[in-house]
Amino acid sequence: MTIERILEVIKSKHPETDLTMVALAYEVAEKAHAGQKRASGEDYVQHPLETAYKLAEMDIDIPTVIAGLLHDVPEETSHTIEEIKKDFGREIADMVAGITKLGTIKYRGLERYAENLRKMFVAMAEDVRVVFIKFADRIHNLKTLYALRPVKQQRIAKETLEIYAPIANRLGMNELQNEMEDLAFPYVYPEEYKWTVEISKKQYEERERDAETVIKKIKQVLKESGLNDFDIYGRAKHYYSLYLKLLRKEMDIDRIYDLVALRIIVKTTDECYRVLGLIHSLSKPMTGRVKDYIAQPKPNGYQSLHTTVYYDNKIVEFQIRTKEMEAEAEWGIAAHWSFKERSGRHAKIPVDPEKLKWIKTLLKQGDEVRKPEEYLDKLKMDFFKSRIFVFTPKGDVIDLPEGSTPIDFAYHIHTYIGDHATAAKINGKLETLSAKLKSGDMVELTVDKKRTRPAEEWLEFVQTNLAKEKIRQALKKNEGLSGIFKFFNN
Repeated sequence: MTIERILEVIKSKHPETDLTMVALAYEVAEKAHAGQKRASGEDYVQHPLETAYKLAEMDIDIPTVIAGLLHDVPEETSHTIEEIKKDFGREIADMVAGITKLGTIKYRGLERYAENLRKMFVAMAEDVRVVFIKFADRIHNLKTLYALRPVKQQRIAKETLEIYAPIANRLGMNELQNEMEDLAFPYVYPEEYKWTVEISKKQYEERERDAETVIKKIKQVLKESGLNDFDIYGRAKHYYSLYLKLLRKEMDIDRIYDLVALRIIVKTTDECYRVLGLIHSLSKPMTGRVKDYIAQPKPNGYQSLHTTVYYDNKIVEFQIRTKEMEAEAEWGIAAHWSFKERSGRHAKIPVDPEKLKWIKTLLKQGDEVRKPEEYLDKLKMDFFKSRIFVFTPKGDVIDLPEGSTPIDFAYHIHTYIGDHATAAKINGKLETLSAKLKSGDMVELTVDKKRTRPAEEWLEFVQTNLAKEKIRQALKKNEGLSGIFKFFNN
């Protein structure tokens, strides 16, 4: 990697941008890291270069790219944060300081690990761009894992799957999530990785050929309908994502319909719906496989129309979205820091505070939980497990861990509703309170004011730590009241 390639990527998107400070940051990094080598044998400066290149690919703002070039300087060299502040300003120095404070998050005892994770969430709450740099840094580290000892390879890769990739998912950064997962997959589950690659190879080839045929036909239909400014291409499913889906589909790859999904990018939201109509006029949609994430976005901001259709005796999935939705889907919250020309200057797009609310919840939980193993369990269960989203009868979106039940849903809404829940309807049909919810379900709860306490057996099936804690609290309180009544009755 060279600084020229980074400058070229930025210039290709923003020809008028002054890149003097980016070039200067490279000179500082190159001088500071002179003579240092990575475990892979390459010059150390290649690491900040690769980190900055990934950030430039994301079309991130210039201060973040500069911070990416300098992110290891205070930690690995004699160059200080104060010197960076003097040369590049407070904004960049603060980002570099945020990365430096994190150090290396390692499994060196649960207590230290939990504290370092908490530091990362503090840094994210102060400036979420710090985690963009951390992701770019982690991706290059994963690419050079081959140079490390097997024990270290396993630790870094496992940590990526359990911590970093889920954070990227919560921030809507699907491109980085998928890249990190695919790089870590062969180190954590080597046999499963080999099996997934082998079983999917022939299927990928066949479906890519089928996709080319469908693309030609759809292009023709869209042009005949008057649409000219659009893009259509096939997108192969990532290996780790495929593996997780195979686990849910009894390892039957014939039940994976989005192995190669066709993505159509248009100019406006109206055109998205127009294209959906055209596709359905050509081919019959599968029941229950038409999803409108434009009208009801996912909690991480993802928007798109999805439909799976029977086309020429084959099953094909389409994803239809605008260019803005595509940027949000690929880079998530990072898209808000991309360069947008506004009134003659570059500025960031305001971020909805609700999208970062969960970070503050993480910090609050860290304050409430004393034992590090409990804190880590909470993170993995309530925040880093695969997510689903379900709806209230009013159409509000509720974000829950996969495997959640109506009782988890109830306690997420309000403690009173959880404590007094007696029945649940899922999509209008009466179901048990232990039923597993799926993304897109509409949940309606019945409560009984006369109910005195939650059922103890709920603890056997609820998924979220929030629900477990509220149930235990209610049961304990009820036991206390029972003891008081017993005392006075005697």
